[in-house]
Amino acid sequence: MMDCDTTGIEPDLALVKYKKLVGGGVIKIVNNTVPQALIKLGYSSAQAEKIVNHIDTTGTIEGAPELKPEHLAVFDCSFRPQNGVRSIHYMGHVRMMAAVQPFISGAISKTINMPEESTVEDVMNAYTESWKLGLKAVAIYRDNSKRVQPLSSGGGKTEKKAVAAVPAPVEKVVYRPVRRKLQDERRSITHKFSIGGHEGYITAGMYEDGSPGEIFISMAKEGSTISGLMDAFATAVSFNLQYGVPLKFLVDKFSHLRFEPSGWTGNPQVPYAKSIMDYIFRWLGAKFLGPEYAVTEVGETSTLRPTEADPQQQLPFAPVSADAPLCAECGSIMTRNGSCYKCGNCGGTSGCS
Repeated sequence: MMDCDTTGIEPDLALVKYKKLVGGGVIKIVNNTVPQALIKLGYSSAQAEKIVNHIDTTGTIEGAPELKPEHLAVFDCSFRPQNGVRSIHYMGHVRMMAAVQPFISGAISKTINMPEESTVEDVMNAYTESWKLGLKAVAIYRDNSKRVQPLSSGGGKTEKKAVAAVPAPVEKVVYRPVRRKLQDERRSITHKFSIGGHEGYITAGMYEDGSPGEIFISMAKEGSTISGLMDAFATAVSFNLQYGVPLKFLVDKFSHLRFEPSGWTGNPQVPYAKSIMDYIFRWLGAKFLGPEYAVTEVGETSTLRPTEADPQQQLPFAPVSADAPLCAECGSIMTRNGSCYKCGNCGGTSGCS
């Protein structure tokens, strides 16, 4: 919900975790922060992909191709991985809590994870050092100290015995979308529009490759219901784009919705809008996907025509009369009805019955 793998000062239990389900079976949970961390450390996208594939295959980052030895500690977790040897020392948990304790009035809900081979002296040392460093509470958990453990890294003696006794459970891999945030400073384009006298502005923020990653919609009448709804809708669309929903899907979904306000726009690409949504997404389609997305709807056409520079360009134009006008009521292409024209969409006419 917060787009993070852990909360507070709690490190991840393991880069690959196995969660036992109440009804049987196991869910495999993979840390989603590793690719971002690798990019932050200076690795290329190709190198990061190789390292992540190694983690998915082996359950550990140890031995990953092209990973620098000095970066191993960055990815240490509370539990030792299934095919690895590294983990955060239990005193690392204690010192992390000690760094935060002076700034809060209460105790800290944080577990000190200790390996299975920890001794009584190790546990006593953890409590003693916690007291010396001024911690108000300490919770210690030694790996595999309980008969049933809901979360594990996939290794350990207890798990190996269980696998030998019963068939291995079927793993259910959970895939979660990763948000692709825009840079703090990015290019944008602002477009002014008017639909039947209702003015507004569309601002599209773009990634470095020119694709849109966010939109802002501002209506002229600030504080109105329409303005508030459009602002909330633009936020939802922005998150869709950042989580990988294709712009084409959104354009196909929201174009040609019919509701008020609607009307003439003055934009030669989108001369008539059936709603604010219709205009916004047909404009986004024409701007970022191609001019064919400015067509009014299937069976109709806009004022666009194939360019002289590219006469082979095919757009979905309907075979209509060359002098057929647009309907003054709904903007659809009218058809000849005797000496006049009639709209097959709304029933309007150019003056004849």
